[in-house]
Amino acid sequence: MHRRRRWLVVAAAVLLVGAVEALSDTAFDAFLPFPFHTLLLVAVVAAVAGAGGWLAFGQIDRLTRDLRERNEVLETRNAVLRAVYDISLAVSGQVDPDQTIASILDHARALLRADGALLALDGPSGSLRLKAARAAPGVLIGGEPAGVGVMAEAEEDLGCYLRPGYEIRLSTPVGQGESRTGVLGVAYARSLHRQAGAAEQETLSALATQARLALEAARLQGELRVLAIQGERERIAREMHDGLAQVLGYVNTKSQAVEELLAAGRVPEARRLLAELAAAARSVYVDVREAILSLGAPVAPDRGVAPALEEYAAAYAESSKLAVRFVASPAAARATLSAAAQAEVFSIAREALTNVRKHARAQRVTVELGIQGEELILRITDDGVGFDADVLTVGPERWPHFGLAGMRERAESVGGGIAWHSRLGTGTEVELHVPVGGGSWSPPQAGGISPGELGRPAMQHQAVHSPAQPVSEAD
Repeated sequence: MHRRRRWLVVAAAVLLVGAVEALSDTAFDAFLPFPFHTLLLVAVVAAVAGAGGWLAFGQIDRLTRDLRERNEVLETRNAVLRAVYDISLAVSGQVDPDQTIASILDHARALLRADGALLALDGPSGSLRLKAARAAPGVLIGGEPAGVGVMAEAEEDLGCYLRPGYEIRLSTPVGQGESRTGVLGVAYARSLHRQAGAAEQETLSALATQARLALEAARLQGELRVLAIQGERERIAREMHDGLAQVLGYVNTKSQAVEELLAAGRVPEARRLLAELAAAARSVYVDVREAILSLGAPVAPDRGVAPALEEYAAAYAESSKLAVRFVASPAAARATLSAAAQAEVFSIAREALTNVRKHARAQRVTVELGIQGEELILRITDDGVGFDADVLTVGPERWPHFGLAGMRERAESVGGGIAWHSRLGTGTEVELHVPVGGGSWSPPQAGGISPGELGRPAMQHQAVHSPAQPVSEAD
């Protein structure tokens, strides 16, 4: 009601009451003695008040209904946004795509008050193949999750997966145009006469967008797994070529030489070559053992990198016969890294220790793990023959051929960096920096890195040692 009209109604009511009061004191006194004229006034006031209250309360009720409807719309939108946010976190957090899709279907049922929700992917010739379904008992053919893998004969024909009495009343494509990958639909009982509006269609479209992202994430995860398998095969092939194949070729050559020496009666020289063959066999045995161990998961998700490195340091000391000291600060022992970062830190440490065993001619090795600022620092130091670290600044083509380029790529893949400090005859120090709480690694200045105090030792390991094989570290 217009503001002026409302006040006119109030003024009319006041004038009516005033007129009745005036008449009751003058004209009505002749035929309405007391208390009848007072009762007339009370009746008029009651009628005016009742009419005004009826109009006012009707307006209040309409406003209340409007507010309630708007509040329901806002709550529905808030629930949709909250569901989309939760699903987005699941997709970005690389949760199992099947679990994410199941969550999307559950949200679709809850938000749209549907009896079932179905996701079907495009197949050949416009047909649909049911990917996943979530429904109440008795909705799907054969029970949940019936029909998974069955082809629908026609596009948009999700109803073939439903029992009689249910129908797909609302559906939306997953993706748009040529990038469409499937259809998301919700099912209702035919007896429920409920029409879907624009808000419901918008809700289902938002969930379909999240379903497309989940499917894309699943596709990318599959490609990453294929690339990881391919990369691991290449690594194993490279290690077999650089280690096992070369040693076997060496054994073949030496065996022929031994046969010739024995045929010539040169037994002492043949024994010397046999001793070299035995040393080569021990070396390749260690290489094969390390390669077999590396095929498993390096760090369990619930263990942490510090316990895994401590255990590996103990096994490495036993197999290499080197004195290995492992030190981890309390902060490093509690540090939390992603699964990928833990795996790369462990792999870099394993590669660095393998280089020490093969090339350093060292007697002692120290493995230190600490925290500086927002970075985890891994430092591996040996007392071996060292090498000329200046070649590392020239370019990848000048790097020594014992895995340094691969170690650098592993560090950079998790946002970290690695540096080598060595001079001929002074041993080698490998230092790895990996961000813990975000951020990036800055390369060291010329002359090396001083990471500072790594902290009070929290874990240590000491092992008996023996000298390594006399091979130049720069081979």
